Amino acid sequence: MAIPNPIIPIPTGDRHIIKFFIGNPATSFLPVLDASTIGKLTSLTGRHYMRKSRLKLADTGYYHCMSRIIEQRFIMGDREKEYFVQLMRKLAEFSGLRILTYCVLSNHFHILIQEPHSRKVSDRLLLQRLRAIYPEQKVAAVAQQLAALRQENEHEAAEQFKATYTYRMHDISEYFKALKQGFSQWYNKRNNRRGPLWDQRFKSCLVEGSGNALATIAAYIDLNPIRAGIATDPSQYRHCGYAEAIAGRVTAREGIRAIWLGVGSEASWERVSRQYRKLLFLQGERRNTRADHKARIGFSAEAVQAVLDQDGALSMEELLRCRVRYFSDGVAIGSRTFVEDVFCASREWFGEQRKAGARAIRHSKGIGLFCMRDLRETPVSLSAA
Repeated sequence: MAIPNPIIPIPTGDRHIIKFFIGNPATSFLPVLDASTIGKLTSLTGRHYMRKSRLKLADTGYYHCMSRIIEQRFIMGDREKEYFVQLMRKLAEFSGLRILTYCVLSNHFHILIQEPHSRKVSDRLLLQRLRAIYPEQKVAAVAQQLAALRQENEHEAAEQFKATYTYRMHDISEYFKALKQGFSQWYNKRNNRRGPLWDQRFKSCLVEGSGNALATIAAYIDLNPIRAGIATDPSQYRHCGYAEAIAGRVTAREGIRAIWLGVGSEASWERVSRQYRKLLFLQGERRNTRADHKARIGFSAEAVQAVLDQDGALSMEELLRCRVRYFSDGVAIGSRTFVEDVFCASREWFGEQRKAGARAIRHSKGIGLFCMRDLRETPVSLSAA
């Protein structure tokens, strides 16, 4: 079999399978194969080697990302959630990414994140970002080496040295790799445990940065503890972006304000917080907050389930109280125009028979949002997510 070049790295654990084809399990590289050979490899081994790259924008992009603990185990207590959020913030500062909002639950997390257009990182900015995750002694050593290279006019060598750190910046894939690996190492060491902690890769859904898509996904994330039945007000659940913002954390407030800027409203935190809270509380499952008060007007879980059973449509208020797979598995979320533009820009992802990208979100009415995938299996349900 003729083997073309160039070559790409493969995981060490897969070398025994490659032996059948290239006869050398000691090699750490697998030649790039044509489609026919990849098909033979998959049919003989039952495994896929070349997974599809994530759908990402070349410019600034917004992504709803989530990942679950292996076997959906409930391992995240308060201490674990606190460490996860601390690591999440530090790595975001290092990576040059912005966390708009998030929610960490007992067996999974959601993060709405902004990935900026990749840009040149100055020496000063590099050192500033390194301080987010490295001790001062390490930062001082990097500064000293950079200064020495600059003094000797070895600017190309200095840039190559910087690239050993900057390649991990402005990239959600590198970010979540570091976040999940870092948390796994901490958790396994703390619990005298070995082995994987997370279930597969993290999911990412591209979100339109203007209009109501960003605010809708943000509200969906911050309402997770409500859907899970572990809080009656998202401000009471301290492991989410909204509660952190209400508590006064500046970076959390900046994230919520950035969401509102996407809607087209630039305002102070006081005004934004009031508007965002109204969005969160538009939905109102019927309940008594106090014995001497009438039940809050809204919808009941039974009424929502009846609509779903009849393949009916839900309002935005009702939809946000449900688990909506479109928001994590829909590939891209936004207006019809946005989804069509993403479809055209990533046409190679889809078969020739597909003529359009935008798909309506089932069980919804009047929300003005579309997605890339037409999900068939329980796209909307009342279970927590």
